[in-house]
Amino acid sequence: WLGGCRRLHRRYERKAEHFLAFTAIACSLICYRRLSK
Repeated sequence: WLGGCRRLHRRYERKAEHFLAFTAIACSLICYRRLSK
């Protein structure tokens, strides 16, 4: 599921905190899209 998020396909951020934040945002978007169907 997270493979569809370009930003998470490869880790561009130097800080782990930023990567984890983008992962949380991507998971939230996936859940939102699933629930809105």
